[in-house]
Amino acid sequence: MENKTPHKVKNTLNGILNSYGQVFFSKNIVLAIILMVISFFDLYAGIAGLLAVFISNNFASLIGLNREKISEGLYGFNSLLVGLGIGIYYQPGVEFYIILVFITLLTLFTTVLLEGVFWKYGLPFLSIPFLVGIWVVLIAAKGYSALDISERGIYQLNDMYTLGGMTMVRLYEWFNNLSIPASLRIYFKSLSAIFFQYHMFAGLLIALGLLIYSRIAFLMSLIGFFTAYYFYFFIGADISELSYSYIGFNYILTAIAVGGFFIVPSRQSVLWVILLTPLVSLILSSTAYIFSIFNLSVFSLPFNIVVIMFLYVLKLRERNKDKPASVTIQKYSPEMHVYAYNSYHRRFGNLPWFDVQLPFFGEWMVTQAHRGEHTHKDEWQHAWDFEIADEEGKVYSGSGNQLSDYYSYNKPVSAPLDGEVVAVEDGVDDNRVGEMNLVKNWGNSVVIKHDDKFFSQVSHLKADSIKVHVGQNVKQGEVVGHCGNSGRSPIPHIHFQLQENPSIGSKTLDYPISSYLVNNNGKYRFETAGVPRLRQVVSNFAAQKIIARAFRFIPGDIIDFEVDQPGGSRMIRWVVESDIHNNTSLKCEQTGAVAWFKNTGHVFYFTHYEGRKFTLLYYFFLSSYKVVSSDYPGLHIKDEYPLFVYPSRSALLLQDICIPFFKFLTAQYSMHIEKDNSGKHFSLLSQASFGNSRRTMQFRIDISDKGISKISIHDAGQAILAQRKIPDL
Repeated sequence: MENKTPHKVKNTLNGILNSYGQVFFSKNIVLAIILMVISFFDLYAGIAGLLAVFISNNFASLIGLNREKISEGLYGFNSLLVGLGIGIYYQPGVEFYIILVFITLLTLFTTVLLEGVFWKYGLPFLSIPFLVGIWVVLIAAKGYSALDISERGIYQLNDMYTLGGMTMVRLYEWFNNLSIPASLRIYFKSLSAIFFQYHMFAGLLIALGLLIYSRIAFLMSLIGFFTAYYFYFFIGADISELSYSYIGFNYILTAIAVGGFFIVPSRQSVLWVILLTPLVSLILSSTAYIFSIFNLSVFSLPFNIVVIMFLYVLKLRERNKDKPASVTIQKYSPEMHVYAYNSYHRRFGNLPWFDVQLPFFGEWMVTQAHRGEHTHKDEWQHAWDFEIADEEGKVYSGSGNQLSDYYSYNKPVSAPLDGEVVAVEDGVDDNRVGEMNLVKNWGNSVVIKHDDKFFSQVSHLKADSIKVHVGQNVKQGEVVGHCGNSGRSPIPHIHFQLQENPSIGSKTLDYPISSYLVNNNGKYRFETAGVPRLRQVVSNFAAQKIIARAFRFIPGDIIDFEVDQPGGSRMIRWVVESDIHNNTSLKCEQTGAVAWFKNTGHVFYFTHYEGRKFTLLYYFFLSSYKVVSSDYPGLHIKDEYPLFVYPSRSALLLQDICIPFFKFLTAQYSMHIEKDNSGKHFSLLSQASFGNSRRTMQFRIDISDKGISKISIHDAGQAILAQRKIPDL
């Protein structure tokens, strides 16, 4: 029977460490350890905080709450802050620890309650449970004579001596005597105040941990704090509000949350950090005055109000949803957020991705594109007209006086995407060549609903050729009618548009076509998502079955390789996994690296990678970043990697700081496919080029009817060969 004890111990440790890191929206172990050490600068407060996390996580486990959330520290970090807070305020004793147990339980209940309420609106609960917990204790303790107010913290040198002897005292005095600008002193003290410490030394350590965790988070903390600092000078406010109580951490946490955690880092997110700072200041000053009547501190209340309010406002946007863009998949890394978002936006655009195909079979020419010369203007500008043309660019044979002379006439028209037919116009006679029907402008048409506010329309179909009816469900590629010359159409062609409404002739929607080929004089170019342009010859992509099958990874599959590289050979195993959101990935059992992917059936995409670099899975991610299942002649695939896979750590660290403003690193992917004479064996030849480092990696993946058989890697003069171990069936 499998021993589950190591797994439980690991989850327990993760739950404790992540509870510390979550205070700064992090799961970075280095920052978590630094924060834990700092919490013990006051020994009894540190003990109270650690006990609160342990109690909270165990109560959560006992109740049966989600194990993953416990491990991520989501149910522990508010209890940690409550434990640290009351540990600073009160002397330890039996009565104190009894209160700690029950206030921790109340904080956990408040966390779960707010999680359930806020989840409906897609909002975080932040540190509101901490505020509830610590305010309850501070108010209730006014009637508890057994709880003694702590005098620790008055004599900082004694606390430092207790912690580390004379060495710690000298280090503390040396740092405090450094010639540091007053603004930086307050910045460091504001950082330390997040963990109820009030000296620069703790703040310096937190700043260092923050820099290790995220360069963007560190940068945002500086922008948020110094915007507040100079705002105080500008409006003539009392700067002692920051220097005395060190509640400047509200600005720091707001800046990190808005600048990179809940919002994708960008110029817009930086602008909003600056714009929200005065709001934090107004709420801080006003609430501090009100709370002083009850001898209470506002703690992190201004941060909570402003961040939750701002995120809720963004939820209600109808346009400009990428200015700034909200984080949709939380990766606990501002750098990951911006690199992954930029990569996805570049590949698939900023709209929800629907795999829209062209509504025909074979190659057709765009004879009128978006913002066309004749029609396709104003509200109807985002549409296409397609016709079949020969090698000379002519769209008919013979005299061209008869409809049957036109190559497009009576050719099948297909559904661009799965959906339900919601509108049909049929029975409109085809026009004679050169004539138009301006009364029935759209002619015979079909409108298909694919999603709320996402419809497609094909028009000018042949009279009585429509094969579907309203209410019928259709599949992508299913024939809905045939090309004709009805409506405002002088010669046979297909009019195609995407729209937000179900009515025939609704205003058009600017949306790309997915996975199509452009034939440029016999040389093919693959477009992941794009808008076909005037005179381009385009077609839907037809997958090569052997290549497509090689990259069809099914959850539960196990893939074994024997890897030969300098230093010897070893076995590597990948497991195909799927999560509750139906995201599929390859996970390496030996290294723990994970690579997420998407497979449309004819195109395989890697979308994200987490783990160590220079592993076999890392190289496979680079070599197969986008695989088009194709044997079209001359087809070369190009793409751009997300920068988190960049091999040079030092260059990437500098890019991390600059990425909200500009990008200077490049990471390019290219691939083409070769096949042998039998047509049953293929080689995928790809290259990863990291321009600024002048580093190039080359890959070869051999494929047969049994799938991937071999991966060859050449990187920096090093050759690695991975041979697939295919089990006998």
